Amino acid sequence: MPAISHASINNAAPAFWLIADQLNTRNETERLAYIRTGFPPGWVKTVRCAFQLSNSQLEALLSTSVSTLERRQRQQRPLDLVGSERLDRVATLAVRAAEVFEDQDTARRWMMTPNRALNDQTPITLCETEIGAIQVRRTLAALQHGGVV
Repeated sequence: MPAISHASINNAAPAFWLIADQLNTRNETERLAYIRTGFPPGWVKTVRCAFQLSNSQLEALLSTSVSTLERRQRQQRPLDLVGSERLDRVATLAVRAAEVFEDQDTARRWMMTPNRALNDQTPITLCETEIGAIQVRRTLAALQHGGVV
């Protein structure tokens, strides 16, 4: 996948938040059906650019190779179940972070910053598993309520 320019980050961030907000309005049954159908392949580029993900970060997050993601994009084939579920997790947690920080850009940066409360991992990396996502949710709840993590 090509290098990410600053301009593409600025363009991708609003697109990511639009997608994330749309997902957030769906109930669990609707989201599950959407995950099973597979998210559109263009969402990969949007998330990648919005969070400035490297190839290795993207591969780890979606549990698939960049070449497979590029092939799906060319063929306009949806993401698989694992990738779609992980993108849903990223979107859900990013929206939650934006609510806590009351700012989308701050939330986006927080998602990409290693956090001591998360064992010096980034929240977006923890979206690879549900257990990691639970840790991120717990940290956001503590931040929101001024408590200790």
